[in-house]
Amino acid sequence: MTAMQTILNKLPSDLSPDRLPRHVAVIMDGNGRWAKRRGLPRVIGHRQGVEALKKLLRCCDDWGIKALTAYAFSTENWGRPLEEVEFLMTLFERVLARELQEMMEENVRIQFVGNLTALPQSLQAQIEHSMNETLNNTGIQFTVATNYGARQEIIQACRAIATQVQLGHIQPDDIDEALFSRHLYTANICDPDLLIRTSGEMRLSNFLLWQMAYGELYITDTLWPDFDRGQFHRALSTYQQRERRFGKV
Repeated sequence: MTAMQTILNKLPSDLSPDRLPRHVAVIMDGNGRWAKRRGLPRVIGHRQGVEALKKLLRCCDDWGIKALTAYAFSTENWGRPLEEVEFLMTLFERVLARELQEMMEENVRIQFVGNLTALPQSLQAQIEHSMNETLNNTGIQFTVATNYGARQEIIQACRAIATQVQLGHIQPDDIDEALFSRHLYTANICDPDLLIRTSGEMRLSNFLLWQMAYGELYITDTLWPDFDRGQFHRALSTYQQRERRFGKV
């Protein structure tokens, strides 16, 4: 590692390590617009988006952030042109196969959340393989939301709990926030402290609606492929300037 790489890997001096978010989530918006502005096919924007995500994962790991969740493909994204959807499915599969060894070397634990059974069989197999291979890794928790929709997630949690009540395993009065959270896709990770959305759109887009009850939002006009360490630094700086009240005065 060069001296310059060592400097870049260090947490910027104006950021407090004690006030970093434990868990950062990101809505990676703007790949298509990034490509269009350059006169390129949308698929090129998606490829560049993968590179931006790799850099953010590395940055989170370098700076001591314990968990990163990326919104890769929503339940609504099936409505995109078939050619684009097929490209994305193939891209996900190839990237997983290509990056698995490096994730093992970097001690990354990867998991996927969403309705994974609707994905192509070959992608499902690659997802299962990647999750199994990294299961015992103890570094950063990297969660990829794929065919994910928060409303669908909440509905499936309600159905699962209703079944448990119907079977007599739990009573209605046993249902609280903790029990409900255990039935979500994200049951094994803490709620996000910070959600970053690129491209300037001011909405959650059906992402982590339950989990973001008290999370901080950061919106940037930067398109996702252009989101880099400098942009992330600004997001964290803004986050650390806020006072999180969790509904209290």
